[in-house]
Amino acid sequence: NYHVVRNARSAQIAFLTKKEQPNTGGNSFSSTTLSASGKSSNFGPIMKTSSSGNNMNDEVFPYTSARGVGETVDFKRSVYKARVVGVDPGKDIAVLKVDAPVDDLYPINVGTSSGLRVGQSSLAIGNPFGLDHTLTSGVISGIGREVRSPIGRPITNVIQTDAAINPGNSGGPLLDGNGRLIGMNTAIYSPSGGSAGIGFAIPVDAVKYIVDTLIRDGQVVRAIMGVSLLESKQARALGINKGVLVLDVPTDSPAFRAGMKGTRRTEYGLVEIGDIITKVNDTPINKEADLFESLEKFKPGDTVTVIVNRVDRSDAESAETMKVKEVTLNITLKASSSSRQQLLPFPD
Repeated sequence: NYHVVRNARSAQIAFLTKKEQPNTGGNSFSSTTLSASGKSSNFGPIMKTSSSGNNMNDEVFPYTSARGVGETVDFKRSVYKARVVGVDPGKDIAVLKVDAPVDDLYPINVGTSSGLRVGQSSLAIGNPFGLDHTLTSGVISGIGREVRSPIGRPITNVIQTDAAINPGNSGGPLLDGNGRLIGMNTAIYSPSGGSAGIGFAIPVDAVKYIVDTLIRDGQVVRAIMGVSLLESKQARALGINKGVLVLDVPTDSPAFRAGMKGTRRTEYGLVEIGDIITKVNDTPINKEADLFESLEKFKPGDTVTVIVNRVDRSDAESAETMKVKEVTLNITLKASSSSRQQLLPFPD
């Protein structure tokens, strides 16, 4: 996840792989796992990331097998330095590159997040509270959820699971019952900070697209209007039940050049409500997630038609007599590599 590596200057990745042992004629151990096709395949590495460490090192760990008491197998733990290839703060995704021998790299079976159903089995792997190589199980308890990214941008179509996810699970895989990757663990809902049975994972279909883009280009470029918005929850408290309130319109933004107006405080200390975005082209906008999703369809340089509700103060003698008029703006979108179309609190 982006929020795991954003403050780290260096990183390391550890691989846990089977260490080949000479055949002494005793009981043999074959560490296998079931692949997506139902066939056995070699057991892949268990990965762990941290934000420190410099040199590669190998350690050997004896693990007791499930085949019988006393049967053990040695695993080699190799640690390699890693560097960040690219990040997408808007989706809480980061890509790291590690220079490791091919023999230590076993790719995970990648599934799909389309067609997931509530009740399907789910498995979460991670490093909760520093307890590495931890596996928890549960079911997919919800789909189509929405969480906040580290920069406040909504992440939509998120998978909800009751597999225990705690601090330290971030960035770990969420697997289906066949061991295929269906999501990347990113957040929990918890009053206490520990697992309350409500965890969230970014769907793998979104992860694949963003990871491919970051590897190819080093960044994700999105089209934005360049404005700051008020969160829907606060807008509802102000009586704005439809649309997204614009708070700030920087003078160098495409929205400013098109004539969009932000919220401001007058010289008398009163707050003048800015434009309320209600539609982008033919897409109705009820909350900020609708706005972000509607702009995902466009590229920087595209021109969109934005409908806003604007308070008309020209002929108003008091606040009670103010009217709201509908204004059409044509905005040419600009590029933002960090997707910092911000969500801000209402001005005090």
